[in-house]
Amino acid sequence: MDRRDFLKLSVIAPVAGSVLLLPAVAGARGIPAESMGGRPTGLCYQGPPTGIITSTLKDLFKIGPGPSSSHTVAPIRIASNFRATVAALPVEQLAKAERIEVTLFGSLSATGKGHRTDRALLAGLLGQQPETCDTALMDALQDTTQVRTTQIGGQQFRLSGDTIVWDRGDHVFPYANTLMMRLLAGDGTSIFEREYYSTGGGFYTWKGEPPPDRGQPVHRFGSMTELKQVAAATGLPLHQIMLQNEMAIMGVSEQVVNDHLDLVIDTMDRGVTLGLTEEGLLPGPFEFYRKAKRINEKAAADQGGDGFMGELSSYALAVAEGNAAGRLAVTAPTLGSAGTMPAVLYTLNHRLHVPRAAMRQGLMAAGAVGLICKTNASVAGAEMGCQAEIGVASAMAAALLASAMGAPLDVTENAATIALEHHLGMTCDPVGGFVLIPCIERNAFGAVKAYNAWLIAKNEIASQHWEDLDRVIAAMADAGRAMPARLREMGTGGLGVTMVEC
Repeated sequence: MDRRDFLKLSVIAPVAGSVLLLPAVAGARGIPAESMGGRPTGLCYQGPPTGIITSTLKDLFKIGPGPSSSHTVAPIRIASNFRATVAALPVEQLAKAERIEVTLFGSLSATGKGHRTDRALLAGLLGQQPETCDTALMDALQDTTQVRTTQIGGQQFRLSGDTIVWDRGDHVFPYANTLMMRLLAGDGTSIFEREYYSTGGGFYTWKGEPPPDRGQPVHRFGSMTELKQVAAATGLPLHQIMLQNEMAIMGVSEQVVNDHLDLVIDTMDRGVTLGLTEEGLLPGPFEFYRKAKRINEKAAADQGGDGFMGELSSYALAVAEGNAAGRLAVTAPTLGSAGTMPAVLYTLNHRLHVPRAAMRQGLMAAGAVGLICKTNASVAGAEMGCQAEIGVASAMAAALLASAMGAPLDVTENAATIALEHHLGMTCDPVGGFVLIPCIERNAFGAVKAYNAWLIAKNEIASQHWEDLDRVIAAMADAGRAMPARLREMGTGGLGVTMVEC
């Protein structure tokens, strides 16, 4: 059935609204409201967003210790920023300081212990950086009674479990994951404090943060609609648009960009390889056994599609299990979804034998999808539920696969759109606040859905596909806003309740 035939039908249940085109940007065609019959006025798509994405692939694809980019990578970066800021304070201010206090709000407080948030903050205050974090130290910081000392700006501070204050889940701050860091005098008065926000995917900001001192992108876009317009106007492929923007914003050479992409590829590849060798229990308050190695071995004995699906799933499980154990992984777009893209990348590398240059191109396509999702919705489970983590990861993985296999931009977009659409409404309901149930298996399903989205997108007629990425991102944002807070990483709804016996 083509679009013309579809529009003749007036008895179909409402599924989308009409496109109200913004003056400067013409989005993909939607279904006219009049064909729906009986729809309330105003319930329609207002058109694609406009703007300029100035975040980069290096911002998006960060490396750090698991299990959560919002709860471990961002807190390490935040604590490191606070440490550097305190070290630069005037000597007379520092002389009055006696201790540091960190207060957690939102899901940082509600599920932070299961996510190792307290350990991440202490590690950052002790001078650790995410990319080189000593995971053995992170494990040792589980002992909250142990007191450690650190020098900051010539002053010595004592750090322990008492440094962290677990406040309340509900709050009035502008971001779901908020923390307050304070430098205190002996009488408890605040010498310096800063209100930080962990915004998903290891990104963070703070109240009153000035704009970053960076270059401007060569190609300005804030949505997939605008990105396609750039491609049409310049004749450039997607990866060249992303490469030129990365170089301009970061002020670096193509070689520097490729070096980071190679680091991402190699880190993901190692994560799969190592995870497929490991067995036994993962850390947590209940028995949870690794299964990636067993699934992979069983899949090797299967024939055809069953064997392939088993292997693809095992690759995702391998990285997700390593992330749950606190190993270094890549935010793609988060650590909770760190296994989905590596499963597809490992398949491209070891099964399809795609050249390194093609894998880099795929990463740039995945990055475009991830940055557009983050800009116009979120990649944080605490903001939008698991649709923003596994859903976006699956969309990125589908774009990675399509672009690396040489698909044009419209097919790449369709693959990402299909993958994201079929994760809409997914809640974030970690059991006990640990990235175990249902998080690890969701990575495998995200990878399988990504591969299936690519198969559908490459075999359909691209121009006949109704849904476009911008509309589905808008739907994800709408679903995320409607989702109760207890189903957004608080661990107090869904499986976070039904898996726990009273």
